[in-house]
Amino acid sequence: MSITETTEKRFEQDIETYLLSGEGGYIKGGQATYDKGKAIDLLLLKTFIENTQPKAWERYERIYGTDSVKQLYKRFEEEVTAKGLIDVLRSGIKDRGIELKICYFQPASGLNPELTEKYRQNIFTCTRQFYYSPQNTNTIDMVLSLNGIPLVAIELKNQLKGQSVDNAKVQFMQDRDPNELIFRFNRRVLVCFAADLYEVWMTTQLKGEKTYFLPFNQGSNGAGKIGDGGNPPREDNYATAYFWERVLQKDELMAILQKYINVQIEEKTRIVNGRRVTYKDEPKLIFPRYHQLDVVEKIIEDVKERGSGKNYLVQHSAGSGKSNSIAWLTYRLAQIHNAKEEDIFQTVFVVTDRRVLNKQLQNTVTGFEHKAGQIVTITDKDNSAALKQAIEDGKKIIITTLHRFPIIYSEVAAQKGKRFAVIVDEAHSSQTGNRAKKLKATLADTSVSIAEYAEAHDVEEESVDTLDVIIQQLLTQGMHSNLSFFAFTATPKPKTLEMFGELLPNGEFNAYHHYSMRQAIAEGFILDVLKCYNTMENT
Repeated sequence: MSITETTEKRFEQDIETYLLSGEGGYIKGGQATYDKGKAIDLLLLKTFIENTQPKAWERYERIYGTDSVKQLYKRFEEEVTAKGLIDVLRSGIKDRGIELKICYFQPASGLNPELTEKYRQNIFTCTRQFYYSPQNTNTIDMVLSLNGIPLVAIELKNQLKGQSVDNAKVQFMQDRDPNELIFRFNRRVLVCFAADLYEVWMTTQLKGEKTYFLPFNQGSNGAGKIGDGGNPPREDNYATAYFWERVLQKDELMAILQKYINVQIEEKTRIVNGRRVTYKDEPKLIFPRYHQLDVVEKIIEDVKERGSGKNYLVQHSAGSGKSNSIAWLTYRLAQIHNAKEEDIFQTVFVVTDRRVLNKQLQNTVTGFEHKAGQIVTITDKDNSAALKQAIEDGKKIIITTLHRFPIIYSEVAAQKGKRFAVIVDEAHSSQTGNRAKKLKATLADTSVSIAEYAEAHDVEEESVDTLDVIIQQLLTQGMHSNLSFFAFTATPKPKTLEMFGELLPNGEFNAYHHYSMRQAIAEGFILDVLKCYNTMENT
């Protein structure tokens, strides 16, 4: 769609039209019962609870009478303040023994039609020119709310008016007070988007001039393909139409709320009086960047169609947020069902030698819905029997280190009728010094494989990475049809491409999904070293 065809208000109207359609799934929002001071529409929340949990609400009214709505807000706000909005959306609230759901997520399977019907009774509203403040008459271009709770704020800019996404960023940084309840971290709005005709950016926390925006673009050649930053043009629609069609659409947004958004608290160290002190950094709310969302959703859809036995190579550059992508994919693979509503994979293994990832993965995955005791980590201190027992017990997610892979492989071969997924986080061992020595010790059980691989390929042992070792095992012992590999790497070697990549018509192999170095450079996540490159003649 050409920019010259876009009138001053048409951009906003076209987005609203889609969201209010049957495809979008929203109803037109109003603010007659919205309380700006409380940053919530209590009437809509009460209506949702009455419709989906009538018996619980009847008990609630018997206890609190005419103060029921007032008490509902009090308990809601107490829980949100203590645990954060994400936790309350997923877990609900409790009051005097009564459990109240604040929303219903789409069930993983269709075996429970009652839950499916309750999901359909969520109230999704789209409101333009949203008056949010009791202090002034400022408005947000568009706000998306769930059961009366504002969750997504969007500022839309139009190049035809001489404005771009950069103007939207400035508006969020300079004209939106982070202390307003609607903008407080993990209390109401969970993500703020800045969008124009060509680009989309996002932030999950307003901090005035320190607000940090992340790109939410597909890449110049489309999602998952090698290219630069930005988005490819579309003849039938705006270049940013994917934003509302694939992200803001109500089922997609609910899936993100349920399966992706999470709060992370990193542990950092600093030197105090000559001593190294460990401390927890301030919490960060993680919303997936578009390439992360795209790779996980595409893999899940393909697995649903093909089942087990296929390999996937994800070639994501540094700066792609690989650890979160692995965590999200792990969780989704553990939950996925086939057309018969059966688990596609009995167990998902994550093979890595990075302990940091082990901890982050556990924290991320345990923040989602899962059965207690279904996630285990087998450390280097555990004996082989612990891993064997976890597999036999049918644990859904097993996080373990590389030197356990031969055990996994032999156990998987013995498990007839069961299907398994193995996610491989490539960790290069090309460093020297203490880290390389520790890595060698970690890989003690596969030292022979590493030595054989290094000798056969005439390379140093330190240059052998995780995928090299696994490929060597697979070439020796063969593949299993009940096993699927999901390999993550920034720089695949030819043998990695051949083993895990897709065969093209020209006989070459390609990764299933890309986040290229070019795009990472264009989006500012890594530096372009060639800009500072000088030949010997010029120095």
